[in-house]
Amino acid sequence: MAYEQGSLQIFGVGGLPEIQPGTDLAAAILHAATDAGRPLADGDVVVVTSKFVSKAEGRNVELADIQPSPFALQWAQQWGKDPAVVEIVLRESKRVVRQIGPILITETHHGFVCANSGVDQSSSGAHGRAVLLPIDSDASARRIRAGLVAGGVDAAVIISDTFGRAWREGQTDIAIGIAGMQPILSYIGAVDPHGHEFQVQALCTADELTGAAELVKGNLSRVPVAVVRGYGWQPDETATIAPVLRDQSRDLFR
Repeated sequence: MAYEQGSLQIFGVGGLPEIQPGTDLAAAILHAATDAGRPLADGDVVVVTSKFVSKAEGRNVELADIQPSPFALQWAQQWGKDPAVVEIVLRESKRVVRQIGPILITETHHGFVCANSGVDQSSSGAHGRAVLLPIDSDASARRIRAGLVAGGVDAAVIISDTFGRAWREGQTDIAIGIAGMQPILSYIGAVDPHGHEFQVQALCTADELTGAAELVKGNLSRVPVAVVRGYGWQPDETATIAPVLRDQSRDLFR
């Protein structure tokens, strides 16, 4: 990319319709951005909220259709939770990392460690409905990127979700899927102006871009897509979010 580092533009893409299963997300994003007077351009990073993607992929679950397991019933009764939601959380996890009081920290089938397997009822479109994470968020990002490229725009795509952080209050958006760009910028082996060689410095630029994009999206604004313009990302058509996920054998904290 030909951008000069040092400044970025970040803007939301509003005017998007309520998403239904099968919606062409790339086409919807391209049209909405153009209609708003800010058409997408080559080199943009398009950050798409996971719930926006999940709705298009039919990842909605009606709580009334869920038959809770005995464990879900017992745990929900003990902590005042909806047993159907607890059951969905367990189904979406491959293991429970921590179970402290009413809090379930799980590892999803994707390998994400988060609260409640990423299951969310907010902005689900109806009472008694939950939205699950995309089955394969990298594949979701690739499909959107392919649609953008077919529409004449060479943009990287990041799928985002809101996660908490160990030892820190509050949440931030992080990347859970990526297409077209490397997620990590490594300085290992580089030398600073004083001759010191970097040994461990590797920045998760995917997360940094995602967190910045959240500032113009928010949870109540109904702006599920943001564009970061001016970042010189390194193209990589084989990119996945896998390098960001620390292997359990190297994880000191779970």
